[in-house]
Amino acid sequence: MDLNRRVFIKGAVATSVLSALPVKWVFADQLPAAVTPLDISALTWTKAEDLPSYFKVLNTHPLNAFPPEYKLAPAVTPADASFIRWNGIVPDFKALDAKTWTFKVDGESVATPKTYTIDELKRRFKHYTLQLLIECGGNSRSGFFPSTKGNQWNNAGVFCSEWTGVLVSDVLKGCGIKADAVYTGHHGVDRHLSGKGEAISRGVPIKAALEELGLIAWSMNGEDIPYLHGYPLRIVFGGRPGSVSQKAATGISVRNKVHDGHKMEAPAYQLPKYPIAPGESVDNKDYRIIEEMIVKSLITEPQSGTELAAGQKIAIAGHAWAGLREVVKVEVSYDYGTRWFTTELEKPKNVAAWQQWKIELQLPSQGYYEIWAKATDSKGDSQPVVQPQWNPKGYMFNGCHRIAVRVV
Repeated sequence: MDLNRRVFIKGAVATSVLSALPVKWVFADQLPAAVTPLDISALTWTKAEDLPSYFKVLNTHPLNAFPPEYKLAPAVTPADASFIRWNGIVPDFKALDAKTWTFKVDGESVATPKTYTIDELKRRFKHYTLQLLIECGGNSRSGFFPSTKGNQWNNAGVFCSEWTGVLVSDVLKGCGIKADAVYTGHHGVDRHLSGKGEAISRGVPIKAALEELGLIAWSMNGEDIPYLHGYPLRIVFGGRPGSVSQKAATGISVRNKVHDGHKMEAPAYQLPKYPIAPGESVDNKDYRIIEEMIVKSLITEPQSGTELAAGQKIAIAGHAWAGLREVVKVEVSYDYGTRWFTTELEKPKNVAAWQQWKIELQLPSQGYYEIWAKATDSKGDSQPVVQPQWNPKGYMFNGCHRIAVRVV
């Protein structure tokens, strides 16, 4: 349970100056209604000590950190409000040179292996700018009971930024894909904590690589990708576990089998094949790979702990997403789910982008209230109001986000 549901902090909710980002848009509807300006210092963060004080650092070896939930309010997440997740040794960023960087496409199921510089990728393939959501498979892990091992993320292990690059599908098709292709393997410079081998090398089914809006991106929010977010190239697959969006990417292997890179093996980024009791152990053979993320929502306004005067209406807002599906409804409750109120919900900018929602409510009297948010996706799946199915690794928590407010 989030401590700030019980502890109140007086004061106004922090606000951000809003402006438009200087970026070239390629998809319909283009600019979001409002975004916060990019903190240019975020482009050069290279270690935990560089992060602003509002980040909570879970560990430094590897580096994992997240912002407070209210920092995620903008429709397009700025770099200085995006969670940071490394699996191994953070690379020496002085050695990452975009001018000499290469990206290799190889593997058993590639007809013609090729190596591209970033400049060649830019020249040879069409550019796309997309809003793609990246969510850690363990986002909200701290909500599980009994607790599980792993980084104890709050609900801010997610962000949705503007990525500019070329489609993974265009690059792979340019090399020729054999009929026996099954999966991709993604590679980067992130080294294992032991110093030997890759820290992580995951991938996606070949159908996803060839049909979805996966990018090999060089830009985040109209700027070079910040070092801690994957400079100079990042593979980005929205709607799938963030672990497949390889930072500091050096290539893709097209495999004739399910990729066997590090952290593809059970139980990493896998769920039990059948429901289990909380705390129960599972044999490795009884796990399945997490391929897509699931329906979820986040309250970004107001901050938990807000106080308001009696008679004052409360404006509630946030985001909702559903992996590769669309969210069709977001509801909120202030009376523990006795009644639900339907919010205004925006359409996504593109597949695998989050959606903004808002509502204004009148709380009935003075006292303590919990605001709950619940999203429903295009296939009818909704968030559970309590803990979802427990699993040993603490993945895919999507219980209703809750904040506390008080009317005085």
